[in-house]
Parts: sequence; structure tokens; C-alpha cells
Amino acid sequence: MGILSGLQSDPRGTLIILLYNAPAILIALTLHELAHGYVALRCGDPTAQMMGRLSFNPLRHLDPIGTLFMFLFGFGWAKPVPVNPRNYKNFRRDDILVSLAGITMNLILFLCATCFMVGLNQLLWKPEVWQLGSLTTPGEFLRFDGMNFYSILSGENSLVVEKANQYLQSVNGNQAYLSLLTPAKYRSMGLVYTAAGDYYFTADVMNGYLRYPWMVYIQRFLMYFTRINLSLALFNLLPIPPLDGYHVVNDIFLRGRLHIPAKVINVIMIGFMILLYFTSFISTAISTVVYTVQGAVVNGILAVFGLS
Repeated sequence: MGILSGLQSDPRGTLIILLYNAPAILIALTLHELAHGYVALRCGDPTAQMMGRLSFNPLRHLDPIGTLFMFLFGFGWAKPVPVNPRNYKNFRRDDILVSLAGITMNLILFLCATCFMVGLNQLLWKPEVWQLGSLTTPGEFLRFDGMNFYSILSGENSLVVEKANQYLQSVNGNQAYLSLLTPAKYRSMGLVYTAAGDYYFTADVMNGYLRYPWMVYIQRFLMYFTRINLSLALFNLLPIPPLDGYHVVNDIFLRGRLHIPAKVINVIMIGFMILLYFTSFISTAISTVVYTVQGAVVNGILAVFGLS
């Protein structure tokens, strides 16, 4: 488990990550389920309201296993909102609307948080940071697959500049100079070289490029919040019971004719959890889609505002 191994190897860093993750997960899961209940009420079903699920209290919505998966794998689920489809005004239409409500809420939260993240990024950095190298672009600070995104997300007080040979050639005009540098020389230049990644990290100078250093904590929360909401939305689109995607597929393609008993759904979920834990295929596929969607959205927002 990532958290347990992290607590052993880097307890301070892991606890800091949990402090950012916990409120982001609570907000994302709570509003996801609240959206289901509210749309069900609008469609004529007051079951969630009568059972106290139209609440901003996270304890009413959290599923222990699903919440644990959110922390361990970055995607999971909450306790399903109780509904009675017989109360719907139009069964198929309303079931689709209720099923998509949580996903829609998470996508709205993702888009809003991403816009705030883009705006804050421009306020956060001094103009000089954009001259440091090819990896100090707005996209590298904002996309999930950006080198500087992870640098900030992990709390490192460093900036990724660019590949070592590119950097040294631009500074010294001599690529052979790379072989003459020692770790002590790197440090004297204010740089740290990592042979595995062949990247230069500016060492302990990030605060010097920040206009408002305290804003980095807000930016870090937004980074976690956007990733969690997008992951939650895309994960729930999977057509696996009892996820929202299963209800959508059942209503659209099977006209609601597929009825799976609760005991069978529990077996399916146990098997799915085992598959997630012992294999990386599904988590890798979901992560790839998450990175692709988030990158496209960030690039689109940057292009709209002329920041790309």
C-alpha cells in the first residue's frame, strides 16, 4: 500500500500529502453523493431527503472501503444514495439524470478548480521563472504529467529546469562541459543533477521565484482537488455495478432490463477491488485517461487566455 510504505520511508512527507488529500476527498465525495440525492428529489424521489442524505456532512456519505481506495489509488466511491425509481416522473430519463449527477458535479468542480489553478499560477510566479528553461512553462506547472507539477505537488523546494545537456550547452556553448562537472560544482551553481532522469533541479531557490510564497499552499490543494475530482468522475463512468456508468449503460443500451441482485454486486465489487490491488492494468488505464483529459483541458484554458 502506498500510504503505509510512505509512512515508513517518509512519514513527514506522507502526512503532509494526507493533510491536502483528506479535505479534497471529503469535499469531492460529499458533493458527488449530494448531487445524486438532489437530482433524485427534483425528479420526484424524496428517499434521499427522508433518509438524511441531502447533507453536507461527509460522515453521512463516506463508504469506508471506497474512501480508503481514494487515498490508496486516487479513485474510489462513496456510499450510494438510496433512491426509489418508482417515484421518478420518467424512469429511464430520470435514472440517467440521477446516475450522471455525481459525475457532472465532480467535472464541474474539476473545471472550476482548474480555472482557479491557472489564474493562481500566473499570480504565483515572477516573470523571470519563464526564462529558466524549456520545462518552466505554464503547462509544466499545471498538467498532471508536468515535471514541475510533481515538484510542487510533492512539496519539494526546487524547480525542474531542463535536460542537463541542453542546459549546459545553452549556458556554456560546450556540451563536453557536462563530463567535467562534479556534484560539488553542481551545488556551487545552485543546481542538482539527477543522473537517472538527466534533469537539472534548481536547489532551494523556488521561493525566490514566487511572488507570494504562501499561495503555493493554496495551489497545492487545488492540484490535489482537481486530480481527485477528475479521477472520481472518470472512475465512476466505468460500466461496473454499482458505479454510475453501469446505470447509464443499462438505461441507454439495455433499457433498464438488467437487474443484478445486491449479493452479486457485492461479489463483483470484491473481485474488482482484488483486481485493482494486485494488478496495475486498470489503474494505469484510468491514470492515462485522466492525464489525457486534464492535459487537454489545461491546454485549452491556457490557449483561451493566451498563456500557452
